[in-house]
Amino acid sequence: MQKPATLNKGDKIAIVTTARKTTIEELQAGIAIAESWGLEVVLGKSIGAEDNQFGGNDKLRAEDFQTQLDNPEIKAIWCARGGYGTIRIIDKLDFSKFQKNPKWIIGYSDVTVLHSHLHNLGIQTLHAQMPVDIENKSLEAQESIRKVLFDEDYSISFSTKNRLNREGNAEGVLVGGNLSMLYSMCGSPTSIDTKDKILFIEDLDEYLYHVDRMMQNLKRNGYFDSIKALLVGGMTEMNDNAIPFGHNAQEIVSQYMQDKNIPVVFDFPAGHIKNNLALPLGRKVQLSLNKGSFTMS
Repeated sequence: MQKPATLNKGDKIAIVTTARKTTIEELQAGIAIAESWGLEVVLGKSIGAEDNQFGGNDKLRAEDFQTQLDNPEIKAIWCARGGYGTIRIIDKLDFSKFQKNPKWIIGYSDVTVLHSHLHNLGIQTLHAQMPVDIENKSLEAQESIRKVLFDEDYSISFSTKNRLNREGNAEGVLVGGNLSMLYSMCGSPTSIDTKDKILFIEDLDEYLYHVDRMMQNLKRNGYFDSIKALLVGGMTEMNDNAIPFGHNAQEIVSQYMQDKNIPVVFDFPAGHIKNNLALPLGRKVQLSLNKGSFTMS
């Protein structure tokens, strides 16, 4: 997998929205953090634009993203926020110039569409917190973005005593993102091949029966057939029906791993949580979960 160029102080990065609308005021904390890293921030035309819930219509958002993709002065593109809408523009984008000189594409949640699409083009991307709401995330989460962009040593270690964990060691290319988005892309050219890879999933504000439906769909599409490990991040603010589903989101996911002899790690520090650590998707990683101690390098 091709690794985008390392950033240096003085480099320009663009902030655009591929999905929900964003105001300049909502970006101030993110801009300040990027500037504290020595980067110059350029705001795309989609920032402040509005088309109902979107940051401008599909044409504007696609053209804005394309402009930043093709601009050699822009060294990374930081998606402003998630929501919904990236899937509406993915087929309007031309990555031919980008593939010759790839730059970091940064974001999570709805941006999983870009992560998956670029993974299929053989390019690493950065699953990480977006500028909107970054001030409410941990300092470790903020720093994790900088470490990857500036190519500093980066690893993830934490303790976890979740009863659903399955201990073990694994090595493979890291893929995945938001469960709902992975589910929505099944059967399309943007769907990813998970064979011999380490799969990460997370989600927010879903009904429990829908989590089960999505896991069924990924299972039937072969997503779990030959993965090396499963990392489960935040399964945040889940909902239930008046008649309970009977299992929480983690238990639902665990049921689909019962016939797998692989490490399964719950409470992984990424997703719609305070400690949303950066994940360089498309990169080969080594992980170990032993006696409740997890490390990934």
